[in-house]
Amino acid sequence: MVKHPFGPIIFKDSKILILGSFPSLKSFENSFYYAHPKNQFWKILAEISAYPVNNRDQKIWLLKELKIALWDIVASCNRENSSDSNLKDIVPNDIERLLQDYPSIKTIAFTSKLAQKVYNKHFKELNIETIYLPSPSPAYAAMSLEEKVVKYRELLGDIL
Repeated sequence: MVKHPFGPIIFKDSKILILGSFPSLKSFENSFYYAHPKNQFWKILAEISAYPVNNRDQKIWLLKELKIALWDIVASCNRENSSDSNLKDIVPNDIERLLQDYPSIKTIAFTSKLAQKVYNKHFKELNIETIYLPSPSPAYAAMSLEEKVVKYRELLGDIL
C-alpha cells in the first residue's frame, strides 16, 4: 500500500478545490503536485492567469492569488506505475473533513475521471458544486494544450 506523500495546498480563503487522483511517480520524487515536466497543469494556470510558474514558490503564490486549493482524492492505494487505471485498493482522503475545515470552498473541480468516480462513490451526498476539468496529463491527447486552456478558462472563469 502506497500512502500519499504530501498534504493539500490550501488557504483560509480558497474558493475552489482542485482534486486530482494520486501523484505520479515524478510528483512523488519532487514532493509536489503535477510535477511531471510534460504535465500541462501549471502551463494551463499560467496561461489563464498570466502569472509565471517557474518554481514551487511561484506556483504556490499563484494558487493563493487565484484562491485555489489542490489535493488528491486518493489517500493510499496499490499501484505499479503512474496510470490512474493501475490504482487498486483505493482509500480516499477525508474530503468532507477538509470542506468542514475550509468553509470558503464552494466548488470542487476534478482533473481526472478517476478522481470524479472516487468522489462520487464516497462523497456524492456532500452539498457542493462539482465540475470536471480536462485532464492536464499529456496522456490525454484528445485536446490540445490550447483547447484545455480555453476549457479551464471557461469552467473556472466564473469562480476565479
